[in-house]
Amino acid sequence: MREASAISSVKLELLRSGPAHNQLLSPLTSYIALCGSDGPVTLNMPFEQRQLLSRLQRLRYQMDRTQTSEDQRQSELRDLGEVIGKVLGLVPGLLSELGSASSTNGRLVHLRLVMSAFELGMVPFETAIAAEGFPGAGSPLFLQTRMPICVTREFRRGRPLPIEWNREPRILFAFAAPDGLYVPAESHLQALREAIDPWVRVEEDPRARIEEVKKHLTVLPNASLEQIRTLCASGEFTHVHILAHGKSFRHCGEERYGLALCAEGSTAVDVVDGERLAIALIASDPLGHSHRPTLVSLATCDSGNIDSPLTPGGSIAHELHAAGIPWVIASQFPLWMKASAVAVRELYSGLLKGTDPRWVLYELRQRLRTDVPETHDWASIVAYSTVSRDFEQQVSQFRDQQTRRRIEVKFDRIDELVGANNESGIERPSLTERQKQELTPLSAAIRADLESWRAESGCLTPGNTEMAYRFGISGACEKRLGIAFNQIDESAEQRAYEACRDFYFQAWKLDPCNHWVITQCLAIRAILALREDEEGRPTDRIEQEARQLAADYGVIWQAVRQVVDWRICNLSGREQAYAYSTQAELDLLGSVYAGAASGEALKDQLVLNCKALRERSVTNAQPLVSARRQFRRYLQDWPSPLWNDLASAALEHLSQ
Repeated sequence: MREASAISSVKLELLRSGPAHNQLLSPLTSYIALCGSDGPVTLNMPFEQRQLLSRLQRLRYQMDRTQTSEDQRQSELRDLGEVIGKVLGLVPGLLSELGSASSTNGRLVHLRLVMSAFELGMVPFETAIAAEGFPGAGSPLFLQTRMPICVTREFRRGRPLPIEWNREPRILFAFAAPDGLYVPAESHLQALREAIDPWVRVEEDPRARIEEVKKHLTVLPNASLEQIRTLCASGEFTHVHILAHGKSFRHCGEERYGLALCAEGSTAVDVVDGERLAIALIASDPLGHSHRPTLVSLATCDSGNIDSPLTPGGSIAHELHAAGIPWVIASQFPLWMKASAVAVRELYSGLLKGTDPRWVLYELRQRLRTDVPETHDWASIVAYSTVSRDFEQQVSQFRDQQTRRRIEVKFDRIDELVGANNESGIERPSLTERQKQELTPLSAAIRADLESWRAESGCLTPGNTEMAYRFGISGACEKRLGIAFNQIDESAEQRAYEACRDFYFQAWKLDPCNHWVITQCLAIRAILALREDEEGRPTDRIEQEARQLAADYGVIWQAVRQVVDWRICNLSGREQAYAYSTQAELDLLGSVYAGAASGEALKDQLVLNCKALRERSVTNAQPLVSARRQFRRYLQDWPSPLWNDLASAALEHLSQ
């Protein structure tokens, strides 16, 4: 899986003396290039300021292009890319680092360009053609498939920029079309809507469905800077996507590029520079709390363009990154509307799935090259990034959470169809044919998500707690599918419970000390053996199975109870509440595994654990809700005379 593949990071730092601004490009200016463990290398950019501006001008699309101008554009793109590729080829450490990274097939290489000099920000490194000795020599360096390379830029700073990638996504989509301008807002909104759809709860009522969408996506039409500031100050957005036209303006006598937003209270144009936009995006609420977005995407022409390095302040993207926004995706050239729609679809569908953003950027360039071949928008995309030491771990955790959330949305729909959310104790209604037909693809989609998730972790060796966790969650999901299939397909129900048993057992082998997994292993074995028959009476076979279970697993039941007792002493808060929930379920299972143990003693202990669980769920009700659901299943879905009384007692004391 690409998501699980390690990513090699190669850092290329370009330095010069003096302030970041007030320096023109010149072949006479020397830069220090640092890469890997090699010593510093002196570089000179083969451009005069005027020459580079002239060449960049030829990369700006003309609405009335003739065949000659199109040929000239393509030729200029190639020539400029070859020159930049040769400059990169003058850094021996870069070639060495890329060679080392290429030893692992399928591994992405993240090339981090660290620089603060504004004149270097004007150089379109993203157009580079691979020089001799580089992977895919003669082809665009960041499009070639021999060794995938993603390039990002960084603002050089004294201390690392904090980043919190693993947050539940909430997107702000702001677009503006002042003075009768047109922007493809509908296609961008449709792309974002499709991207969030797997995490939007299914509702039959259209109005309720809209409210569910609003939990994930906020849309701000005719956006003004003040409206953006107000929303960002009052809510926590993880991603901000801005769609607007780029517009030049004069600053200190020099031309700069800004966003054409709407003026407050009107549809007139307000050209907003990067500094003003950064202040709005990280605005504080009345209590002084600010919630800066993790990623900002700008579907705006020239939002990554530094037209003049003479005055302080770079491009919009540069200033947002310098202000502390970890990831900024922008365009250093004019961006075609079709390409912008492709970009937002590819970008957000990948990000919300939990794909590493560096893979997303690489695939985004590939997609733009194939889907919009008449443009060079693949080279226009520029990304400013921050990658912390634990970034891959944060991305992995976010991917896990998104997978769980996506599965839970499907289960919410399944539970609604089969009445599993009913807490009144009323018998569940029979499913209609339409509901039965809806249930099958939902269960198939859940199993496909789980299979893909398990495949990411790879090795099945003892001690792999992450893999054990995924097998454990797979077992829990199969158990819920078994409950759902109860009304429509007895054989499918049995297969689900057997798959549940196998997943829990595999998780137990991988993590032998996980008390939750062991408890669920004991539970599913008892459920398969001791559920009532069709007449509601235990058969001789069931009684024999119960005695056999006590003989085979009674010692394990005793041991895991002791482990949970020890864990309770060392935990607090939510985790301690979950431990009490596990202990209460073990009390119920004692009706099977305790053998001759007194039923009243088990009941007294179960009641004490339920009371302790309720007391520790005051600030976080999730452990209590989860425990109620589990004990209700013992009564409604897996009834047995051995534990019905204990399950009723648990529900009584958990509901007080």
